[in-house]
Amino acid sequence: MAVIQVTKDNIDSEVFSYKGNVLIDFYADWCGPCRMLSPVVEEISNDFPQYRVCKVNIDEQPELAQRFGVTSVPTLFVVKQGMVVNQSVGVVPKRNIILMLR
Repeated sequence: MAVIQVTKDNIDSEVFSYKGNVLIDFYADWCGPCRMLSPVVEEISNDFPQYRVCKVNIDEQPELAQRFGVTSVPTLFVVKQGMVVNQSVGVVPKRNIILMLR
């Protein structure tokens, strides 16, 4: 499944209205650790189609970064049935992200 770019205009339909588990990757193009984590996020999207995987560019969507309280990137959030249930800051191994999603 393809990674979905989330904006303030589609976050409700793509994340909060979605009935399954959602992984949101808050990132910035200039961020080295974000570039390291990006392929892992892509792999999860491809390997686990039961999860919705989304990305938010904090430079293009500062309102969303503020809404989620993102102060450092990369930051990952897991949303289940419209509620944030888990989060992680920094580069983390794929297995840790998968455990966060379960």
